[in-house]
Amino acid sequence: MTSVASSVAVERPSAARNGLVLVVYTAAIFVSALLLFSVQPLFTKMVLPRLGGSPAVWSVAMVFFQTLLLAGYAYAHLLMQIRNRIVPVLVHLLLLVAAILTLPLAIASGWGEPPASGYAVWLLSLFVVSIGLPFFALAANNPLLQAWFVRTGHPAAPDPYFLYASSNIGSFLALLSYPLLVEPLFTLRTQNLIWTTGYGVLILLIAGCGVLLLRSPALAIADAQSEATTSPAPSWLLRARWIFLAAVPSGLLIAVTAHISTDVAAAPLLWVLPLSLYLLTWVLVFQSRPLLPHKWMLMLQPVAIAGIVLLLAFGGEQNLLLTLGGHQLCFFVIAMACHGELARTRPAAKYLTGFYVALSFGGMVGGLFAGLIAPFSFSWVAEYPILLALAAICRPAKDSERWPRQMRWYWIVLAAIALALIVPAQSSGKLTETLQDHRVWVAGSLGALAALLALALNANRWKIFATIALALVLIRLYPADDGRVETVRSFFGVHKIVMTPGGQYHVLMHGTTIHGAEKYFNDDGTPVTGRPEPITYYHKDGGIGRAITAIRERKEANNGAPLKVAVIGVGAGTLTCAAEPGESWKFFDIDQTMVDTASDPKYFSYIQKCAPDLKPVIGDARLTFAKEPDGIYDLIIVDAYSSDAIPIHLATQEAMAIYKSKLAPQGAVVMHVSNRHLELESVVVGIADENDLKSWVYNEDSGRDSEYIFATDVVVSAREEADVGSLASSDKWTETEPTEGQRVWTDDYSNILGAVYRRLRDGE
Repeated sequence: MTSVASSVAVERPSAARNGLVLVVYTAAIFVSALLLFSVQPLFTKMVLPRLGGSPAVWSVAMVFFQTLLLAGYAYAHLLMQIRNRIVPVLVHLLLLVAAILTLPLAIASGWGEPPASGYAVWLLSLFVVSIGLPFFALAANNPLLQAWFVRTGHPAAPDPYFLYASSNIGSFLALLSYPLLVEPLFTLRTQNLIWTTGYGVLILLIAGCGVLLLRSPALAIADAQSEATTSPAPSWLLRARWIFLAAVPSGLLIAVTAHISTDVAAAPLLWVLPLSLYLLTWVLVFQSRPLLPHKWMLMLQPVAIAGIVLLLAFGGEQNLLLTLGGHQLCFFVIAMACHGELARTRPAAKYLTGFYVALSFGGMVGGLFAGLIAPFSFSWVAEYPILLALAAICRPAKDSERWPRQMRWYWIVLAAIALALIVPAQSSGKLTETLQDHRVWVAGSLGALAALLALALNANRWKIFATIALALVLIRLYPADDGRVETVRSFFGVHKIVMTPGGQYHVLMHGTTIHGAEKYFNDDGTPVTGRPEPITYYHKDGGIGRAITAIRERKEANNGAPLKVAVIGVGAGTLTCAAEPGESWKFFDIDQTMVDTASDPKYFSYIQKCAPDLKPVIGDARLTFAKEPDGIYDLIIVDAYSSDAIPIHLATQEAMAIYKSKLAPQGAVVMHVSNRHLELESVVVGIADENDLKSWVYNEDSGRDSEYIFATDVVVSAREEADVGSLASSDKWTETEPTEGQRVWTDDYSNILGAVYRRLRDGE
């Protein structure tokens, strides 16, 4: 190696060779990023059915990805401390070859069924043993290849950060194409094969990068080392700021994703939208001439923070475009401001790998906070407003403020405002009611004030932080849902038990969707006594209630035997009171916290009064229900949504095959498909048809929302028309055929984008 180096020591790389180096390195980094970020939604979608399709699966997955990214960056940093050029190339190629031997992607054997608790730790372990090695190898490529590029002698080597933009372009395209092209067109098996092939191509490209490095002129290496030694090392204070600037948007990414996916669906479409924007910010800030100047983003950042304050205050979850667009647009601006600060303070090329280690460490810290620590520390989604307030501190420090004499009174004025607005929350009275009625305007005004201070007064970032924090505290103290009784959080989401004015109704909310309610007082103020009446979606005059009645009457007309019913999803326990004496009803649910809440008589009395000995089967219904004996149930009711997020694996052709196998000879499956954002009726009709079942659809608005009796969309599927009794001849039910040309959902294929489009198209 020494003789080769000395023979070319006097040579400078030719223009042709420089062009080849640029093409090969750019292609390798691009393909690596493409694979790195396409595997995230791909493999997480494979894992979703193990844990009920919970949106928290993606949050925990992001913690794994960010942690392995840190490990890969640290590995690259240590490897590049070796002066010998051959060793890093050989070691990394051997790692890549070892990783490809573990492909194609698959859930490791022995990890089929999760434990009764400790889901997050179990899930992290599953990811490690299943895809840890190939992901780790991919994670190291970006900093490692950039460090190699610095040593090739290319004219652009002194500032290789443009390659980071190339990497993030690949990541951005991978994520954006997944829900728009890959998921709708290819099955999981085909996606897996394409990804494995791409991994093989990447190894060849990286081998080419290694050859080009080893054949680089020794003088180029010496020049790089000489240039690097003249650059001062970053201070530890600067490194700490890098970590903080990377942690805040990383945590916000998980918080925003959880916020929007809880109310729509746990699916790649909604995972990759925020992550794509997150990566796009890296692309934009590391351009030599940024398309969006950093000073613009700093000006807009307080406005974006105030925008999220208003969105949190107003709600807006009923509007899909507002939920998706508003939160993500504001998140994009905040991330641009944070990442722009990182790009502005990036070090010389010598410290490149250390810089990336700091970024990845910050990303991991933010991910750990939002994905693991916060869900176990707070009973509500506190991480979103906390990170939002911290984003204000990401602004660069101001040397001076406009009108400094007047601004000296800021803290006194803010403290006075805080006392005046917060103290009433600890008491009752007209002032408290007034503040609650006008909470949106109060919180919004404070958020707007923070923006005004930042833009007009050149305000100190700590003052902006304090103003935003106060606005968020007010939203928490004066919430939209009157008389909150308690908030309970688990791996599967946040449950709120809300008491309406006067305590007339107790309402169970999961995310922003009502999942059950019970009437405690009549309109004249007298307490409700006796057996509670099922309401919300389960009223006797609604779709589910009518289906139960029709199957019961058909059963009684045939042999008079009592019904045997399976219910997937406990909710508030409402359906326990739909059972009649002598009937056998068995419930299945994945969330023990939900069952405990529904069983507590201080919240709901359905279970206490109608099924006091109820012991639901805990676990994912696809796994637990499959163990039930075949051919025993007259009726199977599937209603297992978390907020409006659907567990897709319960609405596939294979899932319907399981339901059908458990049906008695004249049994029926009832699927509740009410959803604000997704059209699911055609999905259920399609999977039923693939299993040779006929389907009837019920869509009717009760017009009794004030009584907590809601409209329901229900699909009933059975083998023959006679199996559903009077339901088949009712004018409220429509026998429905599969939609022509619409692909059936399977465990290997689903299309959330199509369901969203159909709902928007139908104007519902």
